Amino acid sequence: MPEITKVSVLGAGVLGTQIAYHTAYSGLQVVVYDISDDALTASRARMVETTELYKRDGVAGASEGKTDEAFDHLTFTTDLAAAVAEADLVIEAAPESLAIKRQLYQELAEVAPAHTIFATNSSTLLPSDLKDSTGRPDRFLAIHYANQIWIRNLAEIMGTSETDPTVVLDAIAFATATGMVPIEIKKEQPGYIINSLGVPFFMAAGKLWASGVADHETIDTVHRMTTLAPLGPFQTLDVIGLNTTFNIASASEDPGVREFAAALKEQYIDKGKLGTTTGEGFYKY
Repeated sequence: MPEITKVSVLGAGVLGTQIAYHTAYSGLQVVVYDISDDALTASRARMVETTELYKRDGVAGASEGKTDEAFDHLTFTTDLAAAVAEADLVIEAAPESLAIKRQLYQELAEVAPAHTIFATNSSTLLPSDLKDSTGRPDRFLAIHYANQIWIRNLAEIMGTSETDPTVVLDAIAFATATGMVPIEIKKEQPGYIINSLGVPFFMAAGKLWASGVADHETIDTVHRMTTLAPLGPFQTLDVIGLNTTFNIASASEDPGVREFAAALKEQYIDKGKLGTTTGEGFYKY
């Protein structure tokens, strides 16, 4: 089984930044790619902020200087060919657009080494939606992370019918080496396991709130008390991001969920309240 030591992350958004930083924190060499210098500058700034979160949340080694050492393993570039020139694994964290991802994989296939494994972090698209664009469907699969991966350290690993089983094993070994708990999904499932469980739950909470049954604090309290969960649904949605929540809700065919999407946009998103990333969502931070 080839060892994965060099990783490229394509897409320097919120989750791409987390994946890149945590992989570097685990001691691997990481190249972060995005199409603009501004995106890379913002990504590095988020990483600096993340070092304090690692210390706050008690991540092993964070208080002993490991957070700063991670930056020694990181490189940032807007040159795709340079980004993947030596990559054992490429993790794609581009926007959730089928057209954008397919175009990126077509470009990637022309410049990545033959041995490189391609992995998508898409939370809504199936690997089979993208495999024909990769030029190497046998070396392509999904590695799906949850937000705040240093504490929600799951990695859902899902291949297609064409994925080489040894590539799945490589992905599992990589996830384990970077402190993740690898969850192998045996066949393709929209929403994987996390979102197959989570989206109906969050949308149910949203419908209760939007229809006036109860305010969000009350719904969170009921959930925490009855399930012993540390966070209620609206506290969790703030972490996920209200833009992401809106995109999911607005695509629903359920009128109650679309009502939730409309209320979310009017009361929060249009006012710049997007959750923890902006300091305010359903709660203030």
